[in-house]
Amino acid sequence: MAVFVVLLFVLFVMYSRWNDARIRALSAAREHAEQQRARDRAAVEQLGGKDFAILNFYASPRVIERGESAKLCYGVSNARSVTLQPQPHPVWPSAANCVDVSPTKTTTYTIVAFDAAGNSQSQTVDLVVR
Repeated sequence: MAVFVVLLFVLFVMYSRWNDARIRALSAAREHAEQQRARDRAAVEQLGGKDFAILNFYASPRVIERGESAKLCYGVSNARSVTLQPQPHPVWPSAANCVDVSPTKTTTYTIVAFDAAGNSQSQTVDLVVR
């Protein structure tokens, strides 16, 4: 009888420890999932959220010497297509992309982004050539 009581006690202790470990693991997994959702929400917000927008459009550098090149950089969110004018090469929707340009004179570049509903947004930037 004493052996049976000791066996029940040992089984109870083992079950209790197993159950505590399982509860801690579930709690840690839930907390990790919540932290991941928060990081994902922050990333989506940084990329413009659910809004259709031109996030940025700039030239780097803004002033160049004749014969040099510069980068036109842009970022759009929730765009279906993007055009860059005047630009001979096609561009695509991206949260961060740059293209090389080498104008021979001061040029105003225009980016136009279109969403799935056909709405458009545009911005301009001047690249000065000396």
